[in-house]
Amino acid sequence: MARASIQIFSGPEPSLLADAVRESIEELIGTQDRSLVLEELSGEEYTIEQVADAVQTPPLLTDRRVVVVRGLNRFKVDELKPLIELLSDPPTTTDLVIEWGGGAVPKRLVDAAKTIDGEQIKIGAPGTGRARTGWLQDRFDTSVVQLNPSARQLISEHLGEDVARLTGLLQTLEGVYGIDAELSDAEVRPFLGDEGGVPPWDLTDAIDRGEMKTALEVLQRMMAAGGRHPLQVMATLHGHYDKILRLDGTEISTEKEAAAHLQMKGSTFPAKKALTQVRRLGPNKIRRAIELLSKTDIDLRGKSALDGDILMEILVARLAQLSH
Repeated sequence: MARASIQIFSGPEPSLLADAVRESIEELIGTQDRSLVLEELSGEEYTIEQVADAVQTPPLLTDRRVVVVRGLNRFKVDELKPLIELLSDPPTTTDLVIEWGGGAVPKRLVDAAKTIDGEQIKIGAPGTGRARTGWLQDRFDTSVVQLNPSARQLISEHLGEDVARLTGLLQTLEGVYGIDAELSDAEVRPFLGDEGGVPPWDLTDAIDRGEMKTALEVLQRMMAAGGRHPLQVMATLHGHYDKILRLDGTEISTEKEAAAHLQMKGSTFPAKKALTQVRRLGPNKIRRAIELLSKTDIDLRGKSALDGDILMEILVARLAQLSH
């Protein structure tokens, strides 16, 4: 006989927590229609009463419902009473996934979950030794980009104990190089934020805001202190504007829909930024941005006699102008 299930995920690192919750959601949904099965509550506006209502809502056109509640740690234990009481006899057709966040989960909530064979899952990355090595290798193996041994070693050494940064790094590499790209340490190194360098999203964020001066300063730091070749910077820009172009004309209105359309895993924040830029630029400016990127790419490969640094400065300045 089917029964309700509940999982409570907790941990101090948001990126690791989000990964674990995403994997749980995918497993629970399986081959079912996501739009019919899944309901998510997040942000600062939802109430505990809304959570209880969502848990009690029967499935429509499906056998089960998956209810995901994010950031439940903003509530005090007394405010959780309606949910705790509901868990004494929840609907058998609901799977509840709670992304608690950091801090201790109230014992009353954990005990209520355990009465229906629920569980609290504490998420964290091992800091040293074989456990850390194994944890990193598992994530390398399941990444959508293919990292060769030299790239894996470089990333492992660079991250040290700060392994929570791995998710964001892999998402950046996917955005720049694409799914199933085979990468060595040479392709990975520019995105590690070497001493004196800057992460690539600092450049695209400044361009998106139309801040030409800031964008040019970031570009100069990337190519000078950061040691990035102009073609590596071009790869970053191509990846960024490719997302924008793929969303243009789709009538997508939410970051979740945008992330699904772009087939992004993990955080939906890059999809939100791309969607915001689609609205800011509009079709004509997006087309112009793609034209500028294409022309500069050809110029960098030998068509123009200008120095690569100069070509990139011209490109970045023009792209920032489009965002005004």
